Amino acid sequence: MKACENCAADRVRIGENHTKMSVLSRTIGLILIYLPILTFPFIVLSAYWTYYSLILCGAQNVKKWSDYLPEKSSHRYTMKNQITMDGSFKYSLAQSKLYWILNCTVYCPYSVALFEWHSYLVKVVENWWCPFAHGEKENYKNGSIDKSFWHIYPEDEKKLHPDDKSNPIFTDEHDKDLK
Repeated sequence: MKACENCAADRVRIGENHTKMSVLSRTIGLILIYLPILTFPFIVLSAYWTYYSLILCGAQNVKKWSDYLPEKSSHRYTMKNQITMDGSFKYSLAQSKLYWILNCTVYCPYSVALFEWHSYLVKVVENWWCPFAHGEKENYKNGSIDKSFWHIYPEDEKKLHPDDKSNPIFTDEHDKDLK
């Protein structure tokens, strides 16, 4: 039971407070949710620059943005059966099927996938250039690589701390077995 209490403590508390907020507050919040769309092209560019920098350094098997997108068939609703909400006011977007379709099948999955992909790419870069353990390194596992930049040069690998020489995040266990 204690584990469940800890889970609840980590949750963001929004549902219990939303309806207590004024319509103006919720409207401003909605606008602020969608303003980052303006930065989307820059984030896409940054992610692709990172992706191609890895490819140009010799990386293979690097995941693509599409690997983070949900299958279209996994979406529960279509334009025919899309549910809507009763709006807080007469012209609320919540009453539009098109709003929910665009929000739930385009904006949210593409945004989440982009940020997940970009995060993954940055972790791969971090593991490539910097195989030094720190308190958050364990969170970089989904960007694991075969060898870091430091591991490909024997004279530099000797300089690494023993834990950094053998960390599975940036050393392929299979390669170590072959030595």
